[in-house]
Amino acid sequence: MAPVHKIALIQLHPKPLLPAENFSKAEAFIRNAAREGCHLAVLPEYHLTSWVPDEPGFRESCTDSASYLKRYQDLAKELNICIVPGTIIESEGDSLHNIAYFIGSNGEVLGRYQKKNLWHPERKHLVSSAHQPHEAFDTPLGRVGLLICWDIAFPEAFRELISDGAQIICVPTFWSLKDVTEEGYALNPDGEELFLNSTVVSRAFENTCAVVFVNAGGPPEKGENTNFAGLSQVAVPHIGSVGKMRRSEGMSIAELDMNVLKIAEDNYKVREDMKAEGWHYAYTQIRDASKL
Repeated sequence: MAPVHKIALIQLHPKPLLPAENFSKAEAFIRNAAREGCHLAVLPEYHLTSWVPDEPGFRESCTDSASYLKRYQDLAKELNICIVPGTIIESEGDSLHNIAYFIGSNGEVLGRYQKKNLWHPERKHLVSSAHQPHEAFDTPLGRVGLLICWDIAFPEAFRELISDGAQIICVPTFWSLKDVTEEGYALNPDGEELFLNSTVVSRAFENTCAVVFVNAGGPPEKGENTNFAGLSQVAVPHIGSVGKMRRSEGMSIAELDMNVLKIAEDNYKVREDMKAEGWHYAYTQIRDASKL
């Protein structure tokens, strides 16, 4: 029988330039997730610093936040839970890199990914992973891939991970309802919510995979009256969204039945087509047929 994984979607509201306070809150959520028997806890993008790159203390705050990876590793080992600690901004010389990690339940780093598709305002602050390939990796939950936020707009990123055998794709995100121009917002104030709900579920269907999408939430005292989009969810084919949240900070626990992915592939045969000889989309040609 295929396993059922309990996944904690931690829709944290990150306070700007306060990594210690944000980590303390994240740790409390993770400990609660472990008590609930979760196998994986996922945090949002920029969860330690928020995204305020023009603030004078931002770079220093990023330097401080890099030290928290080891603390997440220790926490994962202590609680016997896998953790995707959102993203951590790391400096290399004058460059800033936006990095997602997958930490196994033994505390080891099993996967690392640097954000490739930067949102337009990020491009003057961050360095993209550019032509580095998207690669999946083995974990206690199966084969997993990592993407970050605006990556979800690019089906090619998902296809490359699927071609490397990914069954679960975790996407830490920092996305607001007003990430578009006033002109775009005027067309539909709920347009970004429509974008996220449609795209996350579509990616699950078209790749016969699970998409673990975890976004930043709004301040808990504001409830749903916030421009933070939230909407954290696990999307799976046939079913759609599981454990979907609204906009405010909080945690949702979703159960991911891996048998659903098998049923989806039996029906849609996406991976079967991708590994067929002479497959007509060369960029999706799998590297190792044994991984599908």
